[in-house]
Amino acid sequence: MTRDPSTPKSTERPVTRGGRVPETSSSAADIAAFVAKARAMTPGQAGSGRLIFALDATISRQPTWDMACRLQAEMFREAGAIGGLMVRLVYYRGLSECRASPWLSDTAQIARLMSRIECEGGRTQIGRVLSDARREAIASGVRAIVFVGDAMEEDVDALCATAGELGLLKVPCFMFQEGHDPAAETAFREIARLSGGAWCRFDTGSAAQLRDLLRAAAAYAAGGREALMRLARTTSGAAALLGQMT
Repeated sequence: MTRDPSTPKSTERPVTRGGRVPETSSSAADIAAFVAKARAMTPGQAGSGRLIFALDATISRQPTWDMACRLQAEMFREAGAIGGLMVRLVYYRGLSECRASPWLSDTAQIARLMSRIECEGGRTQIGRVLSDARREAIASGVRAIVFVGDAMEEDVDALCATAGELGLLKVPCFMFQEGHDPAAETAFREIARLSGGAWCRFDTGSAAQLRDLLRAAAAYAAGGREALMRLARTTSGAAALLGQMT
């Protein structure tokens, strides 16, 4: 894997420990190594309580970025009521900037990180998000991925290939789409299907819907399918996700 050699244009402190999420690449050796590691994983390494929270921070997302920053507190409160949850915040923006935080359990620290991020114009980098999730799933285990975005400007077949690998690793992608972009919907639905996750749409006027969806995804990450089933009895967002995963 090669690393992006460019430097960030933003003056804010990087959110990562080791720099940017590397650009995606593939080779026969990479694929062979992935298959070997995936087969070596046991159910006990399935990533209990680890959630990747990934966000499109391009300029078109500015209105709902502010909403997501507010609502993420609901997501972590739900997880806290069930049990421990570790979160890795990933976002992309600009020409080629894609950053990831360390694994964090302090929800206040995660909120502070999000509050420092400003949206910038650029193209989508969903492939780098999914590849980062695949590496983390193999290295330390991941229970689920939450992605919030409004567009897809990449090779959909490549995205689906990585989503299928995440499905083999039992890492479902919960794809939350803002707006009605048809290319994004096609890609997000297929990523969710191949990974064993779910797709849902929201818009700037549906803060309550997004809150319920985030709470449901956090419940799954913290407590698995049983926790999601319990929440589904009282929350429409949880029922929507559970219905697609069955």
